Amino acid sequence: MVRLRVEFTTEPFDLDEAPAHAVVAREVIQSAELDAVDVGPFGNTAEGGVDAVLTAVDSLLRKSLAAGATRVSLQVNVIGEGEK
Repeated sequence: MVRLRVEFTTEPFDLDEAPAHAVVAREVIQSAELDAVDVGPFGNTAEGGVDAVLTAVDSLLRKSLAAGATRVSLQVNVIGEGEK
């Protein structure tokens, strides 16, 4: 089974308080039907099946841009089942 790993950040950064776009992006990823989610202050990673990851990325882009993100950097990798 093909799986995907997505790594992403949203900008602009604010070290004092998480901006609305970052909060929205995290909420999207944490509520998606993904197998593994790691949320951090400088980057976020999630893994899951192809459809789940692509659906989450679509929602992530739409909602974080609507919440004020001026840049969303993301990378999507194909991984094998069980690969970390």
